[in-house]
Amino acid sequence: MQYEKSCGAVVLRREGERTYVLLIRHKKGGHRSFPKGHVERGESERRTAEREVREETGARINIRERFRVPIRYRPMPGVEKEVVYFLAFTDDPAIRPREGEIAEVEWMPLDRADEALSHDNDRMVLRSARRYLASRERVEQ
Repeated sequence: MQYEKSCGAVVLRREGERTYVLLIRHKKGGHRSFPKGHVERGESERRTAEREVREETGARINIRERFRVPIRYRPMPGVEKEVVYFLAFTDDPAIRPREGEIAEVEWMPLDRADEALSHDNDRMVLRSARRYLASRERVEQ
């Protein structure tokens, strides 16, 4: 069994009363998801997530310490993949797609992101992020 590991982030940006989530659309397959990519030798999960988000979208992010959601699946026979997602924020609305593999990057209103995401795993990660944010807001009130 071949094992692959990637890390990425659910990146949020607040603008007034609205919250937006950063989504990418891949050229291959056209599916929408969160930015992520393979861990390089000696690289931490957090560092991988920061690097991949910046490479794929141009966004510089601040990762929240306590949100870490791992997902495991088999993208093809003989391959097991783990993707670790973090929750991150940015104040910068400027984004751009990586040349080659990314067709589009976009700020999607958070309340519309479920329907835009292509995979159930991504929707589950987004729901976890929403629950985390809701619990933090209750604590801070």
